Parts: sequence; C-alpha cells; structure tokens
Amino acid sequence: MRLHRNLVYTTIDSLNAIFNEGEYADKVVARALKKDKRWGSSDRKFVAETIYEIVRWKRLYGEIAQVKEPYDRDDLWRMFAAWAVLRGYPIPDWRQLEGTPQRKIKGRFDELSKIRKYRESIPDWMDEMGVKELGEELWSKEIAAQNQQAQVILRVNTLKTTKQKLRAILMDLNIETDYLEKQADALVLKERANVFLTDAFKEGLFEVQDANSQLVAAFLDVKPGMKVVDTCAGAGGKTLHMASLMDNKGLLIAMDLYESKLKQLKLRAKRNGAFNIEYRIIDSTKVIKKLYEKADRVLIDAPCSGLGVLKRNPDSKWKLQPEFIDNIRKVQAEVLESYSRIVKPGGKMVYATCSILPSENQEQIKRFLTTENGKNFTFVQDKKILASESGFDGFYMALLERKNE
Repeated sequence: MRLHRNLVYTTIDSLNAIFNEGEYADKVVARALKKDKRWGSSDRKFVAETIYEIVRWKRLYGEIAQVKEPYDRDDLWRMFAAWAVLRGYPIPDWRQLEGTPQRKIKGRFDELSKIRKYRESIPDWMDEMGVKELGEELWSKEIAAQNQQAQVILRVNTLKTTKQKLRAILMDLNIETDYLEKQADALVLKERANVFLTDAFKEGLFEVQDANSQLVAAFLDVKPGMKVVDTCAGAGGKTLHMASLMDNKGLLIAMDLYESKLKQLKLRAKRNGAFNIEYRIIDSTKVIKKLYEKADRVLIDAPCSGLGVLKRNPDSKWKLQPEFIDNIRKVQAEVLESYSRIVKPGGKMVYATCSILPSENQEQIKRFLTTENGKNFTFVQDKKILASESGFDGFYMALLERKNE
C-alpha cells in the first residue's frame, strides 16, 4: 500500500477545483478519471474515493492540518497528509510531505472527534439547524449515517426486462447484486462497479436510482391508462419509473423549468423504451393553467435542501447556505399551491423531497392544508425516511387526495 505521485497530484488538482473554483465534485471526478488512459481500475478507484473522502471530511482535515479557506496548494497537501496518516499510508519522502507530524495528526483527530461538528465535518449553522429540527440524539445518528458512502442501487426497467434476468446478465459480467426486500424493482451492487459501461445499461435495462427514491413513484399509485403529471421532472429518474409502472399506457407529462434537463430525460426515455411521455418547459404560468384539474395523479418532487442525500453529494455540505434553505421553503409553498391545482377531483398527489427537515416536509403539508386551495385536499398518509434507519437516502413523501366536489 503506497502512494503514487501522479495519482496524488491529480487528487490535489481536483480538490483545488472543488474547494477554490466552486466546481461540482462529480464533474471534477469524472474529468480526473479520464486523465491517464494507462490507469487501471484500482488507480481510478483511488483517485475517485480519495477526492470524495477529503471533500466529505473537509472541515475535519482542515482543522487537523490547521489551515483555513481559501486553501493554497500547501494547505491542500497538509489536508492530504492528514488523510493519508489517518488511513495508514506510509508517508513518502516527497518535498510536499516533508515533516508531516504523524503523532500530532493522530492526537488532534482523537481530540476533534469528541465534538460533533468536527467529527461529522459540517458547518456550524448546519449542526445548529439539525439539532433544532430533529433534536440532539436523532441528528447525531442521522448526520453520521449521511457520512457513510452511498451504495449503488439499480432500478430494473420492467418495460424491457425482469429483476431475475438482469441479475443473471450482470452476474455474467462478474457484477454481483442482491435483491431488496421492500423494493420490487431494486438490485443492490455487492461491490462498486462502473455499470454505465455495460451493454445492459446502454440497452436501457436499468437506471441507477437510490432505493428510497424508488419508493416515490409507487407511493403515487399510478396505473396504466392514467393521465399523470410530473411537475418537477428534472432529468427524470422518477418519471421513467412511473412510465414503467404505467406499462407505457396512458399519458405522462414531464415538466421542468430547464430545457437542458428535459433534453437529458428524452435521451434516457429513448434508451428505456418509455414512449408515453410528453415534455413541457414551464416558461410561463399558462403551461400550468392549461392543466388545471386535468390529472389523475400529480407528483411534486419539490426543490429542497438535499439534506437527505449528503452521502451522495458530500460537496453540498460546503455549497449549501442557510439563506438558500429559507428561500427554498418559500418556493416549496409556492409549488404546492400552484401545482396542486392540476389534480382533478378524486385524483391524488404526492409531495416529495430528499430532505430530512420537518420544516421542508410535514410542516409544509400542514400549512398547505390550511390554505384556500389546500382545503380541497384530504391528507392520506406520509413517509418520513431517515438514512440512519433505512441505510439509504433520507426522503419524505406525503400522499394527498383531492375531494370530489
């Protein structure tokens, strides 16, 4: 187990792009992995995992190394040295790592690990907000779970194959999977693998989608032949799941503010063989008004803080700001008010977020039900899913039914 100079240099360059130039970790990692064609899978694994590790534990390593933002290259090397010592790597005699204080690093780690905001490597405001909304005990458990590496979960595309067939196809490629008890269409990878390079993916036999995210489409109770509207479709993970649950029968309208996201969804839908989808860009209120009282089912996968998916997006711990969360709560109230009007009498709606904060979830629903429009709805049930309890992403979903007037 030794450190290789070219891999570590790539890691340092990548951390500089993420921490100092505001780039997104997933994009930076994807670029880094293409840097040298000679790298084998273990080299690429080292680069990807080390970048994500140091991003995830940025505050902890920064405190251990006693460096402050904005980080210069020496600071990044000191943070890297802290990571390497704590991971048990022998420190090579490179100029950048000269005089690495190994005992001091271990001592500071032991001290800082007693304090949650350092141990879990989060900003002060996030720690305070988590305690305020979830309480000390639950927040401690939840933020620890959010710092675990996310598993890779596949959703079988039932328009093209079955879970058993896909599992056998992947087994032939030495990609082993397990079934998930409560999710009809999910397979969990036993070990991480780049499934996007497989023919099975290119032929649309599966999508990569978190296990708890897969619960949302089923919760909406969509059936073949219905008129369904996905109001915040994005790149369409849940849209495609609904298309398969509808067996391509009926109409599924995918809406979003961003044309680029819908273009991405079109490509994915083509690969998936999902052809009952219509695409609409929300470029004016007219687009929504035309659909008032027309849909059997409406999904509002609302914009949110993303505090339920930190294990998947560790850099958002550093990009998120409290003002953004205050703002997003207002947006959530507005989309609930506006998009709920699309549900026809007797129809159903799901409001979902990938947040664990009650203020973005059950409190939004409670407030909505007191509004003029909200009084037309009956609360059916909700699910509050925590990473610490499920092992997957944190989610919230509420099912409401519109009264028959």
